Amino acid sequence: MTETGEAFSPLDWALLAAVALMWGASFLFIAVGLEAFPPTLITLLRLGFGAATLAVFPRARRAVPRSDWSAIALLGFFWMAAPLLLFPIAQQWIDSSLAGMLNGAVPLFAAAVAALLIRRLPAWRQSMGLLVGFLGVVGVSWPAVQGARSSTVGAALVILATVFYGIALNLSVPLQRRNGALPVLFRAQLTAIVMVAPFGLASVPSASFAWPSLAAIAALGSFGTALAFVGMTTLVARVGATRGSIAVYFVPVVAIVLGVLFRSETVALASLIGTGLVLLGAYLTSRRERPRVRPVPAASNGSGLPAGRVSQPSGIG
Repeated sequence: MTETGEAFSPLDWALLAAVALMWGASFLFIAVGLEAFPPTLITLLRLGFGAATLAVFPRARRAVPRSDWSAIALLGFFWMAAPLLLFPIAQQWIDSSLAGMLNGAVPLFAAAVAALLIRRLPAWRQSMGLLVGFLGVVGVSWPAVQGARSSTVGAALVILATVFYGIALNLSVPLQRRNGALPVLFRAQLTAIVMVAPFGLASVPSASFAWPSLAAIAALGSFGTALAFVGMTTLVARVGATRGSIAVYFVPVVAIVLGVLFRSETVALASLIGTGLVLLGAYLTSRRERPRVRPVPAASNGSGLPAGRVSQPSGIG
C-alpha cells in the first residue's frame, strides 16, 4: 500500500503500540536474562527463539536467490550477531533505560551511513537532524561518562551497536526490495546463529538456570526479534514507511517507563533531555525533503490558487 493521508484505523494504532512495546521491552528482558545467563548465551537463545518464531510464517520461508546469500550473511553480522551481542554485554554495566535511550539514535546513524555510501552531504533538514540528534546522544551518555569507567564502556558499546544497526539498515534495503523483509530477516538470523553459537555454547557452564530469566529471553526472541518485525512490516504495508516509522520513536519512551517501573532505575535529567533531542533529530533525518516547486503561471495553473502557489498533497510528505 502506498502512503496516504488517511487517519490510522484502530488496527493501525494497535500494531504501532504492539511494535513499540515489543521493541521497547527488549532492554528489560535483557536485564532479567542477565540475572542467570551470560551475554553470549542470551544472544544465542534470543536468535534461536526468534528464528523458530519466524519459521512459523510461510512468508519468512520463501526462497531467496543463491546470489544474495553472501550479502545476507554479511547482513547477519551487522544486523543480528554483533549488535544483539553488544547489548547484553553493555547492560552488565548500564541500566536498561539508558540502553533504550541510546538505541533511539539508530535512525541518525542510518542516515549518516547512507550519506557516506552515496558520497553526498545530506540535505539541510537532515543535516540539522543529525547535528541535533548527535548532541542528544552526548546528553544521554553524559551521566554515564561522568560515572564509573564501566558505565562509559557500556554506553560506548550500545552506541557501537547502533552504528552496526545503521550499517545494516542500508545493507538490507536492496535485499528486502528483491526478496521481501521476512525472508531476509529469517536468513540473517540463521547466519547469525552460526556466528554466535561457538561463543554461546562455550558459556553454558557459567550459566545459572532460572525460569524468570529463561522466560524473559524467550519473550525477547519471540517478540522483540520476530513478531515485532512481522508487526512492523504489516504496519508499513498498511500506512506506508514514513508513517510506520513513528513506532520507532516510542521505543526509548517504553524502555524508560519499563525500567523505572520494574527495575526502579533512575533516569538523569540530562539523559531525558538528550533523549528528546535524539528523537527530534531522528524525526528530522527521516522526513523527506520537500522538492522545490517552481511558480506556475496563472494562465496554466488549473488549481484555482493564485499564480505562484501549488497545493501540496495531504498527509505526511
